[in-house]
Amino acid sequence: MNKLFFRLLVLLMSLSLIGIILVQVYWFNTSFKNNDEQFKFHVKQVIGNVADKLQKQEAYNFYDKINHYKDSTGKIPKKDDILEFYYVQKNPRTNKTIVYSNSIISEDYNISPTFFDKKIDSDKFKSFSSKRVTEIYNNNNIIDNSVTNQSLIPDFKIEKSGNLNVLDNALFEISAKDVLSAMPLEERVSGDVLQKLIKKELEEYGVNTKFEFGIYSNNLATKIKSNNFKYDKEATYSIPILSDNEGNSKYQLLVTFPHKKKFLLSELVSITILSIIFTLIIIIAYSSALNQLIRQRHISEIKTDFINNMTHEFKTPIATINLALDAIKNPKIIEDKEKVFRYLQMIRDENKRMHAQVENVLRISKLEKKELDINKDSNNIHDVINDAIEHVNLILEDRQGTITSHFDASRTTVLINDVHFTNVLVNILENAIKYSPNVPEIDVYTENVKDMIIIKVKDNGLGMSKVAQKRIFEKFYREHTGDIHNVKGHGLGLAYVKRIVEDHNGQVYVESEKGKGSTFIIKLPLIN
Repeated sequence: MNKLFFRLLVLLMSLSLIGIILVQVYWFNTSFKNNDEQFKFHVKQVIGNVADKLQKQEAYNFYDKINHYKDSTGKIPKKDDILEFYYVQKNPRTNKTIVYSNSIISEDYNISPTFFDKKIDSDKFKSFSSKRVTEIYNNNNIIDNSVTNQSLIPDFKIEKSGNLNVLDNALFEISAKDVLSAMPLEERVSGDVLQKLIKKELEEYGVNTKFEFGIYSNNLATKIKSNNFKYDKEATYSIPILSDNEGNSKYQLLVTFPHKKKFLLSELVSITILSIIFTLIIIIAYSSALNQLIRQRHISEIKTDFINNMTHEFKTPIATINLALDAIKNPKIIEDKEKVFRYLQMIRDENKRMHAQVENVLRISKLEKKELDINKDSNNIHDVINDAIEHVNLILEDRQGTITSHFDASRTTVLINDVHFTNVLVNILENAIKYSPNVPEIDVYTENVKDMIIIKVKDNGLGMSKVAQKRIFEKFYREHTGDIHNVKGHGLGLAYVKRIVEDHNGQVYVESEKGKGSTFIIKLPLIN
C-alpha cells in the first residue's frame, strides 16, 4: 500500500470518527437543552395551576362559610329593591301589548363581629335576587279598563325569580380578597396542603423528581416552607400568589428541584447508553482495523527484510561453492590433494550453513503447526549448556571472545529435549556474539530458586530499546540497526527460542539497556 494513500486513509478515518463523536456530543447537548425547556414549561404550568387553585380554594372556603352562616342564621333578611326596570311594547299587527318588568332585590344579612375570628369594618353582607314578570294584554282590555277605572288584568302572565349568581360571585370575590388579605399567611395557607397540591400537579405533568417549596413575603422568607428548602437560582421557579382586588400580591411561591440535572439526564440515559455503546464499538473496531493495518504493513516490511536477508545469506554460500568448484576444475589444483580437500570442506561447510538456515525456517513452521515432535528426557542442564558452548567455540575464537561459566545451581536435573534445548542456547549465544561490536565477553550463570533453575546469558553487546525488548521474541522481528546486512539474521532464532522454552513449561525474557549489553534469562522447572 502506498505510504501517502495509507496516511490519507488513516486521516480520513480519524476525522470521520471524531466527527461522529462530535455529532453525538452535539445531539446530547441539544436534547438536554430541549428537556430543560420542556421541564421549565411544565413547572411553570404546575405552579400556575397551584396558584389558581390556592386562590379558588381560599375563595371557596370563604363562600362556603358565608352560605353556611346564611342558611343557619334563622333570621329573615331585610329586603330592599335597589333597581326596577320596565319595558312596554305594542304590536300593531296583533293589537297586543307586552309589558316586561325586572326588579333586583338586595337581601341584607347581619354578621357577628367574631364570625371571622377578628373584628371587621362591616357587620353585614348582601345577597342579590331578581323577580321578572312578562304580561300580555289585549288592546281592547286595556281601553275598557281605563274607561271604567278597573284594575288591569293581563290576558297572559309569566313570573320568574331567582338568585343573581353573577352579582353574588362578584361581591363575594371582592369581599373575600379584601377580608382575607388582612389575615396572616399561616391562617390562609397550610404547608401540608400546599405540598400535596404541588405533588399532585407535578405527577400529572410527569415531573417525578424531588421538590422543595417556600413562600416569600416581599422577598423575605416565611414560615410556610418545606424542611429542606434552599434557594437555587438555576433550579428555582416562582409565581405570585394570593393577589388582591387590584391584582397585586405580596406573596411569592418558590418551588426548587435539587435533583433537576439528575432528572433531566435520567430521561436521556437509555438512548445515551446506547449511543455510547455504539460509539465505543466504532472506536474499538476502528482501533482494531488501524492496528491490523499497521501490523500488516509492518509484517510486510519485516517479510521483505527477511527475504532480502535470506537471499543475501544464500548468495554468499552459493558464490563460495561455485568458486570452490571452479578451483577444483583447475588442473593445477586437482593434482594438489590438500587444496582439493580444503575446497571440498569449504563446500561442505557452506552447504551445511544453507541447510541450517532452511532447517531454522522449517522448525518455526512446524512449531506453529504443532507438527514438531519434542521427546523429553531427564538431562543435566550444565551438560546441555557446555554442549551449546562447544557449538559456538569456532565463531567465538574467530572474534577472539570468551565465555565464562558461573554454575551456582546445586540441583540441575530437568526434563528437556537435549537437541532442541541445545539449539535454544546456541541461538542465544550466537546473538550475544553477533551483537557485540567489540570483543565478545559472555557470562553464563545458573542458580536455583525454589523448584526452578535460572539460566542467565549476559553479554557486553549493543543492548536494545524498551520497545525491542517487548518484541524481540516475535517472528521476523529484528531491531533496525541502520544497515540491514550489518548483522545477518532473519528474526527467527528468538521466536524459536520462545516456542521451545514455553513447550518445556518454562519462561524466557530479556533485561537490557541500550549500549550496556543484554541478559537473557530462562526459567525451567526441576525434576524432584
